[in-house]
Amino acid sequence: MKKLIFLFTIISVLTSYNKKQKADVIVINSNTYTVNNQFEKAEAFAIKDGKFIAVGTSKEIQEKYQSENIVDAKNQTIVPGLIDAHCHFFRMGLQQQKVSLEGTKSYDEVLDKIVAFQKEKNVTFITGRGWDQNDWEVKEFPTKEKLDQLFPTTPVAVGRVDGHALLVNQAAIDLSEITKDTKVSGGEIILKDGELTGVLIDAAMDFIKFPETTKEEAIQGLLDAQQISFSYGLTTVDDAGINKKTIELIDSLQQKGNLKMRIYAMVSGDNQQEIDYYINNGIVKTDRLNVRSFKVYGDGALGSRGAAMRKPYSDRDNHFGALIYSPERYQEIARQIAASNFQMNTHAIGDSANTWLLKTYKEVLKNEKDRRWRIEHAQIIAPDDFKNFDNILPSVQPTHATSDMYWAEERIGKERMKGAYAFKDLLNTYGKIALGTDFPVEQVNPFLTFYAATIRKDLNNYPKNGFQMENALTREETLKGMTIWAAYSNFEEDEKGSIEVGKFADFVILNQDIMKVKGNNIPKTKAVSTFLNGEKVY
Repeated sequence: MKKLIFLFTIISVLTSYNKKQKADVIVINSNTYTVNNQFEKAEAFAIKDGKFIAVGTSKEIQEKYQSENIVDAKNQTIVPGLIDAHCHFFRMGLQQQKVSLEGTKSYDEVLDKIVAFQKEKNVTFITGRGWDQNDWEVKEFPTKEKLDQLFPTTPVAVGRVDGHALLVNQAAIDLSEITKDTKVSGGEIILKDGELTGVLIDAAMDFIKFPETTKEEAIQGLLDAQQISFSYGLTTVDDAGINKKTIELIDSLQQKGNLKMRIYAMVSGDNQQEIDYYINNGIVKTDRLNVRSFKVYGDGALGSRGAAMRKPYSDRDNHFGALIYSPERYQEIARQIAASNFQMNTHAIGDSANTWLLKTYKEVLKNEKDRRWRIEHAQIIAPDDFKNFDNILPSVQPTHATSDMYWAEERIGKERMKGAYAFKDLLNTYGKIALGTDFPVEQVNPFLTFYAATIRKDLNNYPKNGFQMENALTREETLKGMTIWAAYSNFEEDEKGSIEVGKFADFVILNQDIMKVKGNNIPKTKAVSTFLNGEKVY
């Protein structure tokens, strides 16, 4: 009798098991923030063919599904795959093969790093980026004399951290045939006592004749950028301003399976031929690549005083910064894009640039409500311009606030600071806000974005009470800005940005509950594992 009962039990278990639906992956015992419309939490979910097929409790999922691949999260926190809504993915990858000057605390340290780099690499043209004179004791642009002494015949061109200023030596100047009399529109060649200093701002940088990037360097750069991004839980990146050649290389690597990262590609709006090409050929959309927007530069950066301001800079008499193009050119570009299905995403830092771009957007869109045109950075907004974000999507980078807060008021004065880095005000107007890092201008780490948006401090715990806390975001708003709202900004909210049935199975397991840990512990958050399409990629 006992044998019969045992046999019946075995048969029942097998029968029950066979009735269960097969899943490729089952995740159980998790603390999952789904970021669905109700911002619900879940314990478990099942994945098949790269998509979520069920979300619920561990008991519910295990009763209904079976899999050979069960991930026991052991109550660790899970969030949807993180999306960086504005970065320079390809550029960051290429930077891994160049001299890195991030975090340098003096011009002498910059020179030491360049010397060490050249001693190791021995290249024919030294390039790199990352210096920031605002981090130095002497907060002034460097000059090229020491660079000329160290490298009298090897061209050197190293970019400021924001990519809007370039320090070059005389060898690079001679190669590019620049003189103190060279005329620049939309930028500046910095002179001192009537002589070249070696610092070029915005459009002036275009005179430098950089060596061409080889295909091998480009491929390695993309793969390096992917590895770094996956390690921080990023599963989608919005690459702001890349050309057709790079986009086609990305597509080919994705089709071969070598590049798995999902990329929202903003085509560089600097080239009219490329604008014409994509508008004539239409949107490019695969599961991993989305080409449906153009990135246009409105002005320069605040740190290099290239941002276009309504009134002069507070720390430089009669200097307003500048638009990169003429007002008429922005209207031409906007009208052409408005007549297509493409999105226009424009870099605008200064209040004058924001005013002009918002005005241009409004004129050409004619009150269309769902074009999702974006202002990238939206950094300094005049009081009367906030209302114009009612149908213009703000895309901001919170760590810019905590990087710039030491010197921004000196640049623009106390009154204009009220409309600077005003993330909450922008959110309240549009109803959503897309968050990114602008890496490699800032660090890749999205958990620093989370910290800067919510706590509004830097890693030195400064300032004590937070920076302009009236514009801090809640943790829920911030997570949405890094997931579902970022997906919305890319027209991809139906396929990613939350852990819901039918969406791509992109998610990240974290080492701590980012929604509940003390504020000063947020930067300690790490991605334990990153999954894309249910596949563990980190």
